[in-house]
Amino acid sequence: MVRQGIYSRPIGNKSKTLIFFFFIELLLKRVGTSQIDFFSFLCAHHNRPFSLSARHRLHSCFQLESISELGLFEALTMSTSYLPATTDSIALALEAKAPSEAIAILYRILENPSTSSEALRIKEQTITNLSDLLRQENRGEDLRNLLTQLRPFFSLIPKAKTAKIVRGIIDTVAKIPGTSELQISLCKDMVQWTRAEKRTFLRQRVEARLAALLLESKEYSEALTLLSTLIKEVRRLDDKLLLVDIDLLESKLHFSLRNLPKAKASLTAARTAANSIYVPPAQQGTIDLQSGILHAEEKDYKTAYSYFFEAFEAFNALEDPRAVFSLKYMLLCKIMVSQADDVAGIISSKAGLQYVGPELDAMKAVADAHSKRSLKLFETALRDYKAQLEEDPIVHRHLSSLYDTLLEQNLCRLIEPFSRVEIAHIAELIELPVDHVEKKLSQMILDKKFAGTLDQGAGCLIIFEDLKTDAIYPATLETISNMGKVVDSLYVRSAKIMA
Repeated sequence: MVRQGIYSRPIGNKSKTLIFFFFIELLLKRVGTSQIDFFSFLCAHHNRPFSLSARHRLHSCFQLESISELGLFEALTMSTSYLPATTDSIALALEAKAPSEAIAILYRILENPSTSSEALRIKEQTITNLSDLLRQENRGEDLRNLLTQLRPFFSLIPKAKTAKIVRGIIDTVAKIPGTSELQISLCKDMVQWTRAEKRTFLRQRVEARLAALLLESKEYSEALTLLSTLIKEVRRLDDKLLLVDIDLLESKLHFSLRNLPKAKASLTAARTAANSIYVPPAQQGTIDLQSGILHAEEKDYKTAYSYFFEAFEAFNALEDPRAVFSLKYMLLCKIMVSQADDVAGIISSKAGLQYVGPELDAMKAVADAHSKRSLKLFETALRDYKAQLEEDPIVHRHLSSLYDTLLEQNLCRLIEPFSRVEIAHIAELIELPVDHVEKKLSQMILDKKFAGTLDQGAGCLIIFEDLKTDAIYPATLETISNMGKVVDSLYVRSAKIMA
């Protein structure tokens, strides 16, 4: 009878209330069940939501204090119903003490079946707040499930808003570290759904995002197949803004595959499409960054520096994290054109001081080693800043050639006074392993950097003297050639006179 009274309406009779809570306390003491276990059992056998007054009385009876207990209390007492899609419900979630409690409230707002314009607007705001909370909790799988759960909701709102929400959730998942595989799987699921729903606009953008993720995961063949199909479709639709993104992706992909001509062709196509529309500053900075990378690959470091500078200005104005990489590549260009002394000045400038950190410290260490022509300092920089130098494919590619140049210059300077010298002695002077020095010397001899030979039996390097060519022979040949021309000219004239 007490059970019927408590459940059929809010607690209105004091005697029934006292008897009910007396039995609760008695059970907790006698049986030894924890408060949370008993409360979970109570809620599990309760088929309707608790009234507000009942919830307050239960809360005071169980004396829940910890955040986890309070969160479970809210989840259990409120899990059996949805909340109205109003700003008050969102405010209730924002006021929640624990993120889990706020997430539970927001999920209940989304379960509201109302389809009014105001309810749909509140649900859109709820999705944004819920995505942010799930990201803060690093719950990537829940974000993926949220997208699946929202598919019926997407049929109630315009396609443009659907695209905005889907892309927003995908971007949110990307902010959670270590979710590359999850992002690829999520994008593939959304591509299948958009194909079934015939949402071409959204599908093309999700496919472009999928191609970028495949490129980051070094799945080049799959990314290339996807892009080749997508780019034909987008060109038919003449979507210039998306075409710029896809052409840029294709350029990066071909560059990763070491196909420089196709990378340049794709970049030219991206520039052509960008010239006919307004391009956001971030996208223009990406184009300039890719242009600088391709020019640096062709050893045109002065042109590459100008493109990196343009990209740096664009990213710096937007406070984009890619600004530090543009500045890093600017310093790399200065080092490669033997202007390492300018590196310290650029770093200490007003713009450079904003980005002081491991990336710029690494380039400064390389610049110091280049200025002093010290291979030991160079190798120390590579070892101390491995993540910033060797793990960056663009920097690593150019520093490898710089290391070879420094090594050759140092070896030529060391062997210059000798006509015959032990390889071990050269290795000791340059502070490198003997086999490494021997291999480099043999390569330099084959490349005709100097005349000499290796006596491997004696472990010596024999340097030949440069044979000076006698200048009299070329001069004599030139004189004879000129005399032949004079005789031929005189013969032609005499033939004309005789005729």
